[in-house]
Amino acid sequence: MNNVTSYTYDKSYGWSKACQNKLFRTKLISGLLMFLSLLIFLPYFFSYIEKRDGAVLTDWLLQYIPAIDFSVLIFIIIWSVFLLAIVRSVQEPAIFLRMLICSVALLLLRMITIYLFALNPPEGLIVLRDPITSLTYGGRGIFITKDLFFSGHTSNLFMVYLCLPKRKDKIFVLLGSISVGLLVLVQHVHYSMDVISAFIITFFLVKGTRKLFSV
Repeated sequence: MNNVTSYTYDKSYGWSKACQNKLFRTKLISGLLMFLSLLIFLPYFFSYIEKRDGAVLTDWLLQYIPAIDFSVLIFIIIWSVFLLAIVRSVQEPAIFLRMLICSVALLLLRMITIYLFALNPPEGLIVLRDPITSLTYGGRGIFITKDLFFSGHTSNLFMVYLCLPKRKDKIFVLLGSISVGLLVLVQHVHYSMDVISAFIITFFLVKGTRKLFSV
């Protein structure tokens, strides 16, 4: 039996051939079921998180940064990266599987850390308005402010960077990750530790997940 890792960088293998591999199908179906289950649970989780009270941290960096609303620019960067990820996933099924499994692991870890570290948002917060992401919060017009440690916007983009194989794609996504990390700080959506930790945690999580699941 061919191992699914043989599909990773072979552009000649499309979805029809990849799905003929039992191991690939098993990982794909398992990953999709876990991801969809988490999406269904997320509105309830975020509703609980938003209602509880948490600590307000002193962030020396944010004290010197005036809060500015960059919601539109952040939205454009994030969904440009995700559009690229979708295109590459259609072209290479192994990339989709890789990002799917890493997304599940990343989402699970974020839910754990958000639950463990009860935080209130930084002073001067300007709500980040993303009409697409808000659907995972429970519907349009619902925006969450206490999903803080660690930054999901930054970590998800950096995860895509780590999963894409092409150098030009990686440069584009890395710049997008850094830009969004800086912009959410300027908008006071996150503490600086949320953004810095996002890069560090995501790096080790993705490396470990890819090695563990051979994706």
